[in-house]
Amino acid sequence: MAALPPGFLSESLGRIQPSQTIAVTQKARELKAAGRDVIGLGAGEPDFDTPDNVKEAAIAAIRRGETKYTNVEGIPELRKAIAAKFKRENGLDYATSQIFVGAGGKAVIYNALLATLNPGDEVVCVAPYWVSYPDIVALAGATPVVVEAKFENGFRLTPEQLDAAITPKTKWVILNQPSNPTGACYTADQLKALADVLVRHPHVWVLSDDIYEHLVYGDFKFATIAAVEPKLYERTMTMNGVSKAYAMTGWRIGFCGCPEPLVKAMAKLQSQSVSHATSISQWASVEALNGTQHFIPERKKIFEERRDLVVSMLNQATGIECPKPDGAFYVYPSIRGLIGKTAPSGKVIKTDEDFASELLEFEGVAVVHGAAFGLSPFFRVSYATSNQALEAACTRIQRFAAALK
Repeated sequence: MAALPPGFLSESLGRIQPSQTIAVTQKARELKAAGRDVIGLGAGEPDFDTPDNVKEAAIAAIRRGETKYTNVEGIPELRKAIAAKFKRENGLDYATSQIFVGAGGKAVIYNALLATLNPGDEVVCVAPYWVSYPDIVALAGATPVVVEAKFENGFRLTPEQLDAAITPKTKWVILNQPSNPTGACYTADQLKALADVLVRHPHVWVLSDDIYEHLVYGDFKFATIAAVEPKLYERTMTMNGVSKAYAMTGWRIGFCGCPEPLVKAMAKLQSQSVSHATSISQWASVEALNGTQHFIPERKKIFEERRDLVVSMLNQATGIECPKPDGAFYVYPSIRGLIGKTAPSGKVIKTDEDFASELLEFEGVAVVHGAAFGLSPFFRVSYATSNQALEAACTRIQRFAAALK
């Protein structure tokens, strides 16, 4: 294969890395295709199928001929459904002109940050963070300011940490809860304490990534920051989508509510990239938001059972400490007790990447190492798979941890 000439690739491309979560999932697929017995716990998507009423709505849209270009910001019917969702579920009033639809939640975040950031700007990212936040910030030429949310604080950012991270150059703070990768959530009171800090810094905008909103467990009540503190409404982008709650990852629909000038800026950018989200997926999403929601609590109960299984089994593994998260479908266990030990191969486990690599090699379990999310020594397990697969994977992790000397 011929090499590209020196200087051919852009400098901005050199500022980012490929998605580590996608890389782990792809590696697991390749090993399976080669005949290896691999259990993949890297994918951030539900193993449930898209609901039948949503599929039928997509088929009906095709038969009606809804296969043409749409408005850049999204079809009016979907924007109306999104505005109604924000009012119904979050107590947030958005006009349809304040609603933007993108080709997945990632595309919404990408459009917002690329449309607003300049070199020299700073964006506060809370580690452990979803892998794409700092890379999108860097791609825009801005600087990600990483603040470590401590294991001891339940992986939650404190008001003191937030206040210390904000400078005159700060343009955005990204808050993701329930969190990918930790499942950590903030109560309304905890969000209000963060909001009190942000109210004192009127130049800072908030990107609230609520994509796992419906996946909270026990008695936990989800809250979003613009509803908790209305003073932040005019400088908050509340982002969500259909990927997680409706098992529609491949349909690629994300959306947000925000001030209308930001919608127009994102639409300007999107008009010169993908133009708009897929027409069929938009019509499917109208049904997802407006149609029956009965399956959400049913599936949430299954996820909660899986969480309890994984937390219990991992806490029985030598040298692993796994907190019980309030939401999402991930756990983020500590392997502090395994650092410095030697694997059966003779390799010393110096990092969480070493742990994940050796685990995949010797036990055929694919997890994502904590460094990918900005906080070590941990690893992420997605429990969005069957109880049988989770039990087998956790048994293998226990066996591997016990084999370390």
